[in-house]
Amino acid sequence: MRHPWDTLLATARQRMHWAWEAWGPRVAVCWTAGKDSTVALHLWREVVAAAGARPLAVTIDTGWKFPEIREFRQRLAGAWDVDLRVFTPQEISLPVAADPVQCCAARKVLPLRRAVQELGLAALIIGVRADEHPERAATGWQWAVDGHVRIAPLLEWSEVDIWTYHAWAQIPWCPLYDQGYRSLGCVPCTSRSHDLAERSGRDLRKESHMASLRSLGYF
Repeated sequence: MRHPWDTLLATARQRMHWAWEAWGPRVAVCWTAGKDSTVALHLWREVVAAAGARPLAVTIDTGWKFPEIREFRQRLAGAWDVDLRVFTPQEISLPVAADPVQCCAARKVLPLRRAVQELGLAALIIGVRADEHPERAATGWQWAVDGHVRIAPLLEWSEVDIWTYHAWAQIPWCPLYDQGYRSLGCVPCTSRSHDLAERSGRDLRKESHMASLRSLGYF
């Protein structure tokens, strides 16, 4: 059953206010520069601005991101006065995308774990939605991972809800979405969507191992 728009928005804001009241500046948005986490960052920016603070965002640059993602990320971080911290994988010899579980663990999960530790974070706000994958619906809107709490304020939103917010709040998006992409990841594992499924352009090997990836700390 679809949730009314005002309820979705109010619930997302309540979850973020709860996070700020619980941990204050020890909360960061994990920002991929995709459409969903950009909505999360915009909402979090409102919450921290009311407290007179800057939004803290963590991004993991695997070394295989689209140039358009990097350019959009830097431009919007400057426009929104985001305290952006970019973390990259440490030197690894693993071939990119050869094994999707090992590749994501080395290039995404481990750098994110390092970011949480080095920044002393208590919680991460993420932009995942339950309708993207059954595994993302399983944990609810908050859960503990590797010594911190993950918060998914947009869990019940749909892809249409995300784009509705972009239009309503007049916030920008990465230009790759105008080129036929609906879900953005690393270059070797991302293509234009080819059917009605939002993540049809993502590597199906990775999608089929989502449970294993999430057990390692993936979103």
